Amino acid sequence: MLRPKIPTNPTPTGVTIPLPVEPAADVVQHTPAPAPAPVALVSSRPVVQLTPGALVALVGGGTAVVLVVGTVLVSLLLAVAVTAASVAVCAVVLRSMLNGQHKR
Repeated sequence: MLRPKIPTNPTPTGVTIPLPVEPAADVVQHTPAPAPAPVALVSSRPVVQLTPGALVALVGGGTAVVLVVGTVLVSLLLAVAVTAASVAVCAVVLRSMLNGQHKR
């Protein structure tokens, strides 16, 4: 599954004989053939069609994911805020204790 698929080159079916090189004076100009008309490519992947029930389930699942992610983010923010407040209270208490020792 994870190995690349390398296309194989077709092998020649007959004996190949090198042609003699002719001088440039005998070069004949050929007109190119007209390009073939484009052909519509048919996709090999199946087409996904959503039924009304599947659409409701998809919307409900998306809503649930958004609510869960929102709850987790809000709880993380609340944890950071509580930690910051407790560190601030500890700093105030330590500062008042140290200032009290210097005054005596």
